[in-house]
Amino acid sequence: MAQRLALQRLLSLPTRGTLASHGRAFGTSAGRRSTFNVQDGSDFQDRVVNSPKPVVVDFHAQWCGPCKILGPRLEKLVAKLEGKVLMAKVDIDDHTDLAIEYEVSAVPTVLAMKNGDVVDKFVGIKDEDQLEAFLKKLIGA
Repeated sequence: MAQRLALQRLLSLPTRGTLASHGRAFGTSAGRRSTFNVQDGSDFQDRVVNSPKPVVVDFHAQWCGPCKILGPRLEKLVAKLEGKVLMAKVDIDDHTDLAIEYEVSAVPTVLAMKNGDVVDKFVGIKDEDQLEAFLKKLIGA
């Protein structure tokens, strides 16, 4: 019941343009803008390789249990950084070509990319402290 009320309140909020005209932004929108699902190779090139911001690339699969734990944990920490880093989610079953190109042999695999280059990487699940350190290293904090 509480979830339904929260959803109704959310859906009844004014549109983004109206919020912007009042000088406010909806709190969760920053997280949505900084995390996206890669649609295809061209999208990956445009939004990841050519990104002016550092990008964390989460190679995952629907059937992967650890991915279901890591993904939301990583998304939360990326959202906290308020746009300093972006997060691209790549489903290896949908984008096998990208997985092969970036030598992904197990999931979850997370790449840190800057200026189109892989600068760091890990495979497997990490706790929040380890993820924070990974992200801080990527943004140079």
